[in-house]
Amino acid sequence: MKKEILAQIKQAEKIIIHRHIRPDPDAMGSQCGLAEIIKASYPDKKVITVGESDPSLEFLYKMDEIDDSEYEKALVIVCDTANQERISDQRYKKGLKLIKIDHHPNADPYGDLLWVDTDASSVSEMIYEFYLSGREEGLLLNDKAAELIFAGIVGDTGRFLFPSTSKKTFEYAAELAGYEFNRSSLYTELYKVKPNAAKMSGYVLQNFSMSSSGAASMIIKNETLEKYGVTASQASQLVSLLGEIEGIKAWVLFVEEKDQIRVRFRSKKPVINELARKYGGGGHPFASGASIYSWEEADRILEDLESLCQSDQ
Repeated sequence: MKKEILAQIKQAEKIIIHRHIRPDPDAMGSQCGLAEIIKASYPDKKVITVGESDPSLEFLYKMDEIDDSEYEKALVIVCDTANQERISDQRYKKGLKLIKIDHHPNADPYGDLLWVDTDASSVSEMIYEFYLSGREEGLLLNDKAAELIFAGIVGDTGRFLFPSTSKKTFEYAAELAGYEFNRSSLYTELYKVKPNAAKMSGYVLQNFSMSSSGAASMIIKNETLEKYGVTASQASQLVSLLGEIEGIKAWVLFVEEKDQIRVRFRSKKPVINELARKYGGGGHPFASGASIYSWEEADRILEDLESLCQSDQ
């Protein structure tokens, strides 16, 4: 599949690369790392990256703004996005051909070509593997691409702590670390926390709920976001806090937004992506998400999470 994707890239004069809404470091790292590889390898090709911006990740890369006409005869590649409804910038269908590159379970097999590897720690890891497979055919990796891919791997492995981290992940990270970019500055930017968000971290640690089965939850409502001056996106990033607490097996963070309730699932042992899919979401076995539209649904999620943790005893 990597060879087929490379063949499509070689044929295309214009490539537009998408990723998912509410980007994380892996979404940005894979999308923009691939863009940098193609730009370095084929300077005559037009390479465009699109999608909503996230101020916290703009230090990594700036998105392009384009007219619909740019999609004419373009090859479109979507990185790190399991479901079509989560693709940032829904014009992805306007291109000549569509390629999906992802590491989530392939519940929505869209595209003309699909490369899905659920064993990969991140799509950024897959992009580096794509580069390695095409080096002999002329693919080049510049320092910026290395930084982006490294950032994506670090982000989606939780700084190499998550179970998806493999021996290969460490080997790739070590090779990427040999390129010229400042890892200390990168870590600082990826993990810096604003004072108001730090205070909310304390609020989460003081107010979460945990049952005897190991199911835990935290609810953050609009008034709390306003009190601390924290966005829903910033609050959602606090989901990892509960993973350090002894006795918790699986947990859920609810963050209220204007038109929906953002749900973030995490687990140390029970598989929770089926639970996320039950509520219209999805993701990895131990890290998933969904969106719901009432607190009654949140109550049902809590009941289901409790049952899941009880059955794991």
